[in-house]
Amino acid sequence: MKEFISDFNKLVKLRLTLTVVFSASISFLIGATQQGDIIWFNWALLTVGGFLVTGAANGFNEIIEKDLDKLMERTMDRPLPAGRMTTGQALVLSVFMGIAGTLVLVNLNFIAGLISVFSIFLYAFVYTPLKQKSPIAVWVGAIPGALPPLIGYYAAFESSGFGLAYAAVSEKAVVITPLVLFAIQFFWQFPHFWAIAWVADDDYKRAGFRLLPTTRKDKGSAWMIFISAALMIPVGFLPMYFGFGGWIFTIVSLIGALMFTWYGIQHLKKMEISTAKRIMFTSFAYLPITQLVLLLDFKPF
Repeated sequence: MKEFISDFNKLVKLRLTLTVVFSASISFLIGATQQGDIIWFNWALLTVGGFLVTGAANGFNEIIEKDLDKLMERTMDRPLPAGRMTTGQALVLSVFMGIAGTLVLVNLNFIAGLISVFSIFLYAFVYTPLKQKSPIAVWVGAIPGALPPLIGYYAAFESSGFGLAYAAVSEKAVVITPLVLFAIQFFWQFPHFWAIAWVADDDYKRAGFRLLPTTRKDKGSAWMIFISAALMIPVGFLPMYFGFGGWIFTIVSLIGALMFTWYGIQHLKKMEISTAKRIMFTSFAYLPITQLVLLLDFKPF
């Protein structure tokens, strides 16, 4: 049983899944704050549904990449490449999680459930095979990677169909706020994933993954990482610009973005794994901290 739990955690990429669920749950609380009423039971349902849907997407990803995972040190101990779990077993688990998670989210909010299905499809069946073909995979993968805030935010609203329950809510609340939450997480992924791609480049090459902007650890890729890091400065002002983020969030976001930019400059000069790691570790801290601060500093319309 202990080994199964360990393998299940690796199949669903537990740390990544929990990060995604955290992002969605914070956005749910922001959406609930917008309405002035937090239904904690619905928050729990979102957490469970979000975990299952994300776990399913990661499970499908590992099924598709099981032969490639054997080639990389960071993934060769996953249950499929290590032979501790069959493809059939992983498929049953992933399909079950996908169906169960989608049903939970659809019953919670139709739009949230619909977005979750789209997220699974795009991540597992478009982004995953693209990783071996072109650096555009990162751009494609950034879309499902930024959908959890949308799922969480809309899950806070009662709805059995397309927008019928949103009639009494302002347009800004149901359009602008979730799109800004999506944009922040979308742009954050580029310095995050490109820094990881730089650090793990040798491992990725063994599997034929082409994730750096130019596919190489060259000046062009370093410039793209720097530009993506610097873009986090204006992105952090979006909540204040649209009227739902306060000064506290903006200052915290700016500090994080300046750290991104500074480390981006250092990486542009040195182009070393150590400088890429600083960007990577900054990205690990930036998103959960700024999301928590935005929740505390959120201003409903």
